[in-house]
Parts: sequence; C-alpha cells; structure tokens
Amino acid sequence: MEYISSDANIWFDFDAISSLDLPFLLPCKFIMYREALREEIVYPTGLLSELLNRGLIAVEITTEEFYLAEALRIRYRRVSVYDAIALSIAKNRGILLITGDNALRQAAIKECVDVKGTIGLLDSIYEQHLIDRKRYVACLEQFIKHNERRLPVDELEKRIRKEGDEHEND
Repeated sequence: MEYISSDANIWFDFDAISSLDLPFLLPCKFIMYREALREEIVYPTGLLSELLNRGLIAVEITTEEFYLAEALRIRYRRVSVYDAIALSIAKNRGILLITGDNALRQAAIKECVDVKGTIGLLDSIYEQHLIDRKRYVACLEQFIKHNERRLPVDELEKRIRKEGDEHEND
C-alpha cells in the first residue's frame, strides 16, 4: 500500500467542506509527523481524533529526516518547521506529498518531490471513481464557498465547467 506524507492544511480544507471522509477512500495510507499533529491540529475540537480514527498515521522521523528538514528550513525560509518535516519525510521515503500550502508546494517541486494539493487530491478521488460527478462538483462548489481556505477559484471553476461540458456530451 502506498504511503503519502501530508501537511495539516489538506485536512483543514476537507474539514471545511464536511468531506473529511473523501481522502480516506483512496487506496493509500496518509502519514504525518506526530508532533505536527499535536501542535497544528488543535482546532476544530475533535478533528485530530477524527483523523486518527479514519486512519491518519502519526509517525516519528528518522535522524536523516530531521537533518534534511533542518536543511530545507534554511533553503526555503517561507516553509514552516512542520512543513519542512513533511517535505523531508516525502523526499527521504520517496513518497507523494500532499499540501495546501503554496510555499511548501514550490519547495517540493524544487526538491523533485511529487506533490499534489487539495484540488489534485480531490481530482484523484474522482478520477478513481470513488465519488460520482455530483459529489465532485458539490465539493468544488463548497471549496469556492469557503474561500477562507484560499484555494484558486479559477481552477475550481475550470473543473466545474469542464465537468458540465462533458456531461452535456453524454
């Protein structure tokens, strides 16, 4: 089974649209540094325990990952400590990184680490036929409605239009 390193923002995005169940439909295991979980997912109340109950795995980092995270923090000043750790885990273990943070996404690209954001993760869920078109579009619309999550509205709208165009041709 494939492992995926995650940051906290992904979980906040899916929680904001009451769709925390969706990422866990994918045939993979999500991992996150244990301390990051404790420090970053404190609100909303109950979110951490819900994530752990759904299958998010709290992991420790290796010494190599610790030193790599330190180097990444120096190299990418806009990346937080915990985001640098999520990147170091992904890079060291050769796994996908999912993040809702643009600075972390850009750092991952520069480090040649495969990375997806919230929208890309939702796309994967839909493309693997784990949700239908109606739920996919509803999620995209909810992300637009919850603009405090700062997802690119143009990308969300493009997907809604594309899905609508494809549906008309059925």
